[in-house]
Amino acid sequence: MNIVLIGYRGTGKSEVGKIVAAALRLKYISMDARIVEKAGMSIPEIVEKHGWPAFRDMESEVARELAQVDNIVIDSGGGVIERPENIDVLHVNSRIVWLKASVVTIVSRIQGDTERPSLTGGKSFTEEVAEVLERRIPKYANAAHHEIDTDPLTPVQVAERIIEIWKQG
Repeated sequence: MNIVLIGYRGTGKSEVGKIVAAALRLKYISMDARIVEKAGMSIPEIVEKHGWPAFRDMESEVARELAQVDNIVIDSGGGVIERPENIDVLHVNSRIVWLKASVVTIVSRIQGDTERPSLTGGKSFTEEVAEVLERRIPKYANAAHHEIDTDPLTPVQVAERIIEIWKQG
């Protein structure tokens, strides 16, 4: 059984995933890092050279690969829920936890991030986050077995909640 963390950028998936993996002595895997490794280029480069559909194809390939592994903590990309087949394969052997945060919190956490290209183009950063998050919220909700609002919590507190979920089976 795996733990899959889903949610928008800036909700704490990476930091929390590493804490959970260390506490449970499981391997931590970042889907984005795996994609970058396989492609031999950064995500902005992938998108610039090949477009978002090619990136999403790579993401689906990595989701299928990781679904075959057991006892790992998967830090999924924020858009993994864009393709239902990704969630279908991850559901087979995982507890999926949605890390939620408000637009204000997300923007404050990631506004300096240069590792992701724009998803909407031509909008302010806050407008983009709000627009994409509004579209994705139903997808996150449908995919998740559990959800945690990370706004009022530290990464350690979020990790503790996930560890409790894990222990409950």
